Amino acid sequence: MFYQLLRAMRPKQWTKNVFIFAGVFFDGKVLVPQYLLRSIAGLALFCGITSAVYLINDLVDMEKDRLHPIKRHRPLASGALPPIVAQVAAAVLFAVCLPASFLLRPSFGVVAVLYALVMVLYSFVLKNVVIIDVMTVAAGFVLRVFAGTTVVPVSRFSPWLYVCTTLLALFIAINKRRHELLLLAENANGHRSSLQEYTVAFLDNMTSLVTSTTLAAYSFYTFSAPNLPANHTMMLTIPFVIYGLFRYLYLIYTKNLGGAPEEIFIHDRPLLLACLLWGLTAGLVIYGPLLFAR
Repeated sequence: MFYQLLRAMRPKQWTKNVFIFAGVFFDGKVLVPQYLLRSIAGLALFCGITSAVYLINDLVDMEKDRLHPIKRHRPLASGALPPIVAQVAAAVLFAVCLPASFLLRPSFGVVAVLYALVMVLYSFVLKNVVIIDVMTVAAGFVLRVFAGTTVVPVSRFSPWLYVCTTLLALFIAINKRRHELLLLAENANGHRSSLQEYTVAFLDNMTSLVTSTTLAAYSFYTFSAPNLPANHTMMLTIPFVIYGLFRYLYLIYTKNLGGAPEEIFIHDRPLLLACLLWGLTAGLVIYGPLLFAR
């Protein structure tokens, strides 16, 4: 039962919480041990909070998930995990992690509570409202980034990063809806009412708009952020972003993936390599001058 509970908490999706490190990383403070440890603590707390949200989401969608060709294998939908166990686990996770968030830093606690409220509202209502559903998913990523900027004091964090996070999250959420629409076909409405409001052509147009806007926003960030070198070397990371977006589109349109973004990022080696090279290059640009100054 513990294994099934752990599966229901979706540990693979904890990778989304790495957005909490955006604050300490892009503000140039990842080399300060106390700030790094705070961010790690914030990551751990958000993993607990998001796990509680996933349990609630699966409890709400349990009957509908049984009609889904993939989600029917989830612990609650398949009957491997009793609902009462998931209910108690979600309550305990909230009861432990939310107060602990305030102990870590009061402002971080406020963001954690706001995230929990928005995501629970998403599970019950917002996931069924067309367009608002993908915007709420994007808001969850932005709140993760915002949480990372509250757990450590940041002074040079560029607002462009909030824009880039929003657009990237929309890019992923839109294509997840596209995958669901194609996978479920005429049964899409039975799984989620908002899917009947979408068409593949509409989602493809949204993807085109968000993709181009993401590239533009990230490009603006690379030469306008206050904490970046004046020689604009951060622009060297733009090719990795372009390749990453195009690779993701390739996997969606030619491999029919997109239903599980965390699986794509973990298992697709070219995409993972692009992300690692982007992180390495960005790290050298931000922290290189600091290291050489020593």
